[in-house]
Amino acid sequence: MASAAAYDEIADWYEQEFLARDTAGADPLGIDAALDGLLGRGSGACLEIGCGTGVRAARVRELGWLPWGVDISAAMLRYARGRLPAVQAEAARLPVRDGSLPAVITVLAHTDMPGYPAVVAEAARVLRPGGIFVHIGVHPCFCGGFADRADPAAVVIRPGYLDSHWTKESWTSQGVRDKVGATHLPLPALMHAFLDAGLAPERLAEGGQPTPAMLAVRARKHGVSQHG
Repeated sequence: MASAAAYDEIADWYEQEFLARDTAGADPLGIDAALDGLLGRGSGACLEIGCGTGVRAARVRELGWLPWGVDISAAMLRYARGRLPAVQAEAARLPVRDGSLPAVITVLAHTDMPGYPAVVAEAARVLRPGGIFVHIGVHPCFCGGFADRADPAAVVIRPGYLDSHWTKESWTSQGVRDKVGATHLPLPALMHAFLDAGLAPERLAEGGQPTPAMLAVRARKHGVSQHG
């Protein structure tokens, strides 16, 4: 993930200012819709890797799951623990037994994880056969240091999309990426992470208008299905 220190430094700002900008009930990126459609209703534990301050826990709980999370930042976890059980851990070294979980999610976190393919492989390790992994992230084709989204009606894509890289370049100074940076993976590299981990992509969704800013993928671990 992005270093613990980076998120420790912005945790109060993230919780008290950044999240406070969201309009109550609004879902501009379609994240709640993606959770509804790709995670869906279920039961049992649902692990969120890179849970941050735990703001997605309520939605996961509404779908019938028992949310819990891991994150590297102790300062973010101080907020998260008011919303879900959470522990401090590396995303690529989860304190979870092999094949023990029915569901794992990441929400707007993969750009914080320079070794994201290893994180996907770790998610596959802890999933039961038939378990599902739901990835919800910024859209690799339209978001990154190469993309200027200052005018949402005319996103400008500059050279750099094809390069996997880390950058603090951002079209805005009001967001997270100019503060902690972000790792970019082109779409093929992202999809290969699922395939190389033995996860079979089943459903996809995009969100954000008029140009998608979010891409979500549901992938299933090979084996007998545990969830519809």
